[in-house]
Amino acid sequence: MTHITYVVASYVISALVLTGMITWILLDQRAQRSELQRLEAQGVRRRSRRTQEDGAGNDND
Repeated sequence: MTHITYVVASYVISALVLTGMITWILLDQRAQRSELQRLEAQGVRRRSRRTQEDGAGNDND
């Protein structure tokens, strides 16, 4: 094998790994979004911050 064969092989392997990782991330994102929609349909809601009723802002903690 020549030097160029190793270089091309490494680029091909890197491209395959990156493509696999991107595919995995996109599939996981789709699964997470569908799970979130399912939970929201059941009535579970997201909270991005605590409100006064939750006790945020109390210095007595």
